[in-house]
Amino acid sequence: MEREARRPANAGEWRRGWPVVAAAMIGIGTGPGLFQNLSSLFIVGPIAEFGWSRGDIATAAGLGLLGGLAVPFLGRLADRIGARAIILLAMILLGLVYAGMASLGGPLWQYQLLIFGLALTVPGTSAIVYGKLIAQRFHAHRGIALGVATSGISVSSLALAPVLGAVITAYGWRAGFLALGAIVCALALPAVLLLLRREHIQTTRPDPGETAPAQVEGVTGAEARRDSRYWRLALTAALINVASVGLVTSLVPFGMDRGLGATDAALLVTSFAASQVVGRLVMGALVDRFRPQLIAAAFATVSALAFVVLQTATPGLTLLVAAVFFAGLMNGAEHDLLPFLAARLFGLRAYGEVYGLLVMVSLFGTATGVTAFGRLHDATGDYDAALAMAAAALAGAALLFLTLRERPLPHVQVQAHPA
Repeated sequence: MEREARRPANAGEWRRGWPVVAAAMIGIGTGPGLFQNLSSLFIVGPIAEFGWSRGDIATAAGLGLLGGLAVPFLGRLADRIGARAIILLAMILLGLVYAGMASLGGPLWQYQLLIFGLALTVPGTSAIVYGKLIAQRFHAHRGIALGVATSGISVSSLALAPVLGAVITAYGWRAGFLALGAIVCALALPAVLLLLRREHIQTTRPDPGETAPAQVEGVTGAEARRDSRYWRLALTAALINVASVGLVTSLVPFGMDRGLGATDAALLVTSFAASQVVGRLVMGALVDRFRPQLIAAAFATVSALAFVVLQTATPGLTLLVAAVFFAGLMNGAEHDLLPFLAARLFGLRAYGEVYGLLVMVSLFGTATGVTAFGRLHDATGDYDAALAMAAAALAGAALLFLTLRERPLPHVQVQAHPA
């Protein structure tokens, strides 16, 4: 009887909440993560034109990601003013960044500055804003809703990798950046604003003119930062990104180092993107039913073993594609899992601020991974040392997930404002 009573409410979550999930798929799917996943397509052109090395590009990108320092403050701003303004500003800035990429000159500092700008767009194109909207709409199906929403980046990577590859082949890497900018500003932004036109988000600053406050559970940002579980969760995100983002930004040159042609090496990008779709959806379905920390540890372990397999000297195309798929599985799952655990462990009261700082720490992992993969390749002549580092990082993340215990959350009253 209890299960039957629950069905209408569960079905109603999707009936009322699908526009938020659709908006999140589009917004996240065309955010800076798309460039991150496809960045190896853009490496060969600047190397040939400007004489940069892989290590130069990796270091510039890593330093540029220091823009992630601003993410917690922008997340807190999203808590205060709502999602719509943050989304609008972020997507416009992202389009401008791509226009700047298309007009790059030779100095590395220009590339670094643009990557800095790319990092500033994260709050409005990620689960910092969309995760809170989804968490407000979904309870019984929160995990799978986040999985579907965050799978947008994987779907767009799969769909756009061959398109952008063809554009770059025919018209050059600068045209590829212009195409990315057009996708963000001319297609994605109008669609997101249309889908969110009636959506509301709970803010943490009361408006004296509003009545009928809503109940929300959770801790303040300061309380979360005093909790050791928070920093362990942040460290897992950083370690996952050290491994997986370092790999994805080097996939095409890595494949060519393993004896693949350019076309076959591009299949590795497709395999990684496919693993993200599977990782997000499977993780989302499982955490709604089982203890999420155990599921996360299992995913991280599988990905760590895949990085060990990638160190095989002559693996062949089939084994490489399979190993890249499993290596990327935790990266896909993490984009669903991190906002899920942020809401579950610390609530929605200061979600943007809490999740924003987690993203900032994860971006440091991203910067470390991107830089390490490039520099270790330049120092050793191959990627084996970087792959070993990645395997160790994921093993560490698996252990940390098992330490995240759950505690009851306090309830407070807040106001609801338009998104």
